[in-house]
Amino acid sequence: MITTEWHEELRTLTKAGAHYGHPTSRWNPKMHPYIFRQKKGIHIIDLVQTVRLLSEACKFLTLAASKGKQFLWVGTKKQASKTVMERARYSKSHFVNKKWLGGMLTNWPTVRKRIWKLQGLEARERNGYMELLPKKEASIKRKQLARLRKYLGGMRHMTRLPDVVLLFGQKEEITALQECVKLGIPTVCIVDTDCNPDMAYIPIPANDDSTASIGCISERLAGAIRRGYFFRNEKRSRPQTKIKPNKDTLVEAPI
Repeated sequence: MITTEWHEELRTLTKAGAHYGHPTSRWNPKMHPYIFRQKKGIHIIDLVQTVRLLSEACKFLTLAASKGKQFLWVGTKKQASKTVMERARYSKSHFVNKKWLGGMLTNWPTVRKRIWKLQGLEARERNGYMELLPKKEASIKRKQLARLRKYLGGMRHMTRLPDVVLLFGQKEEITALQECVKLGIPTVCIVDTDCNPDMAYIPIPANDDSTASIGCISERLAGAIRRGYFFRNEKRSRPQTKIKPNKDTLVEAPI
């Protein structure tokens, strides 16, 4: 049954163009259950399925966040890069929005060392150490710092592998998705009509080439994570009340 809330979601997604898929010649047959029809050679995505799976994804993320899980947002394509960074920061998550370097998850010990390198260079920059170096050496250090910030800046506070990965653009992030599958990390992924929904833990059928579509869906996902963290903090800050025994109800144990 479609509720009033679902109607509102459908209107928002339609306005964002989330229902537009790829030309029929570029479709993946596994997306058939999520396609409503075709119009002028373009597949139209069934937004009822989108709203259903988006709701399922939000519940999953809220529950995961309430248990203190860590999230990694991945979206390096032009339409997703800025949105991914903003939503990740809003939801207090990690992100990769410039380029996925092969082995970021499967070769985590090496990546962790590069993150330590980034943290060390940033500390030296803050302390004014760079100014004391010869010009040539300082220039090399600054170039290293700029490169590390570009590719690993969104992961600088990540101390372990993420518990959940959110992917925007399956075709572009296929390497990241394959690493998640290999490691058994659940993924929430926007899948267009040319994608394989079976590779994602929770696929969300929608247009992944529209900034408005990505922004609309990512806003819901980020809100779900924030809500989960809020529930967790509220529960932890709630005072523990001890129940005092009532003397009138105490019964002497038989000998």
